[in-house]
Amino acid sequence: MIPIIFFIAISFIRSGTSQEEPYYVGDDCQNKSPQALTASYKANLNQLLSGLSNDASISKYSKITIGNTTNTTVYGRYSCRDDVAGSFCQFCVTTATREVLQRCPNQSSAIIWYSYCMLRYSNENLFGKVEISPSWSSEGTKKASDPAEGKKAESYIRSLIREATEETKRWSAWGKFNLGGGMKRYALVQCSEEISNKGCQQCLEAMLNKAIQCCEQKQDWQVGTPTCLIKYANYMFCHEARVEKMKHGWRALLQLMTFLRASSLNKDLPTIPLLAIQQSTRHFSEDSKLGEGGFGPVYKGTLPDGKGIAMKRLSQTSGQGSQEFMNEVIFIAKLQHRNLVSLLGCCMEENEKLLVYEYMPNSSLGSHLFNEENRKNLDWKQRRNIINGIAKGLLYLCEDSRLRVIHRDLKASNVLLDYEMNPKISDFGMARTFEGAQNQQNTRRIMGTYGYMAPEYAMEGLFSVKSDVFSFGVLLLEIICGNRISGFYLSEHGQSLLCYAWNLWYEGKCLELMDPMLENSYIANDILKCIHISLLCVQEDAVDRPTMSTVIVMLASDTMTFPRPNRPAFSVGRMVLEDLSTSNISKDASINMVTLSHIKPR
Repeated sequence: MIPIIFFIAISFIRSGTSQEEPYYVGDDCQNKSPQALTASYKANLNQLLSGLSNDASISKYSKITIGNTTNTTVYGRYSCRDDVAGSFCQFCVTTATREVLQRCPNQSSAIIWYSYCMLRYSNENLFGKVEISPSWSSEGTKKASDPAEGKKAESYIRSLIREATEETKRWSAWGKFNLGGGMKRYALVQCSEEISNKGCQQCLEAMLNKAIQCCEQKQDWQVGTPTCLIKYANYMFCHEARVEKMKHGWRALLQLMTFLRASSLNKDLPTIPLLAIQQSTRHFSEDSKLGEGGFGPVYKGTLPDGKGIAMKRLSQTSGQGSQEFMNEVIFIAKLQHRNLVSLLGCCMEENEKLLVYEYMPNSSLGSHLFNEENRKNLDWKQRRNIINGIAKGLLYLCEDSRLRVIHRDLKASNVLLDYEMNPKISDFGMARTFEGAQNQQNTRRIMGTYGYMAPEYAMEGLFSVKSDVFSFGVLLLEIICGNRISGFYLSEHGQSLLCYAWNLWYEGKCLELMDPMLENSYIANDILKCIHISLLCVQEDAVDRPTMSTVIVMLASDTMTFPRPNRPAFSVGRMVLEDLSTSNISKDASINMVTLSHIKPR
């Protein structure tokens, strides 16, 4: 174990209008005597320090590994104090990357501390480890005038430790308390984001015990290790308005669910402070990123109570734009159904456009259905439950909701799955609504995903509730056979999934369409019924397709006689497009404001 290397007494310089200047606290050159470092290790170390300095401009925490061999690999990370603004964090880390080589020359491992940040590098993997030693402390010169201040401070800091490790699960907490006699005290506890909640608690408890021994009788002090720190002061060392704004943001996030449940939905959608969103996503870190879609990147965030949320961030280069953003806000905010994803709030600050949703831990239906390993876990009972849920969600949209919404982009990647694998329809950026007795609309702006689009929409821009019925029929076939419609054209059958399914139905061989992975769980009559329903839904003429209310009845009936489906005339989607974009999440080709210049019948 490396011994404690210093105790430093420093007077804190503070100002009511600006943050204190970062100051050097100490370092630990772990191997002490200079070493003969290889040229490769030195080069990798310089590259690592440069990378950490660059990261500090956008994030308060980062870790980097450079090299791929045992003797040349270097691991490094930094963390800035959570109350520090981005510019101060970058200045502190940049200073640390420069001075650590001067204070610890020719060392394979070293740590350097400043009042605002810590930086460390090593030739051994240091990530995820809880380190109580080496540790450091610094204290101000003013003694506590109240003999009981130490005990009061200890009690308050323990409450912050609980908040950071048990309640919020966000690795930091700060605030103020009344000492008495008109005096206030301020405190911050913080851990490295890579360690567990239990490890964070262990580290902070050890540092609090250290502070009790060294600094309890002082009005300001700070203690820390490579993985955690505690700061205590008799002045507001971070801007109070910023703290209150952050707290307001977290309160707003906690209240969103309650608001949406209790609201008549005539109110505006709650807006969430950007600061709170940045905090919950660790400033949009790569570790928080769930994927990338046509709208832009999607990040996972965490509420103060530990619940997950998903955040869509409109990309400046997105093929979709402000209109789709507003569609999401307008539609999902006013629609509530157990089979629709819930939009919890939005943010439009500093040129950012963000939408906050409930988090779906099992990702999309497409990620299960079109992945050979994941599909093994989707037995017929689960698939049937998913089919029923999607149908109920569509019925609500097009018939039961007050808005009468046409989704226009129903596909496997836009059906999300909750903890219990229940489906929730998502992504309303392309949705439209009908008014009054209107049953059909026309658009020159064709939007959607090829293969799922109804013929009248793809060819003439005509859409109605029957357009979504067509998409549902396609999705139903995909669920049954486990194949993506867009990839079926390349199969040995040489025909579209729709035509192939109809031919099997016509020949009385429907079960040949079934996913072989359902062999041990399928119910033959149920499979046959669902295939029949799907073929009714994908008929060329919209008038011939059933309504979603009829689909619900057919799915639930074992005795109902179904009409004969007409043969699909051609495959929709094998077309020449002026603009085609793809999603990294779904791998589906999506059409955004395209002109249909040619359609090839099959």
